[in-house]
Amino acid sequence: MELVLERATPAGSVSAEHVRNVLARLNAPQTPEQAETALQLTHVPKADTARYDRLRATRVDGQEVHHE
Repeated sequence: MELVLERATPAGSVSAEHVRNVLARLNAPQTPEQAETALQLTHVPKADTARYDRLRATRVDGQEVHHE
């Protein structure tokens, strides 16, 4: 309960959903330790969510449209 109350809203209210969330976090398995590896990235990852749109064709007004 202390953890639930520590993270209460500024008004001091606590919802049932909040209590369930805190309990779920307490029961979650621990994160495994970081694995040691000699592997190195050859390319820096790039955030490009539009790539998913380029993989599929869509139709607009009966015409096929390819995303580029």
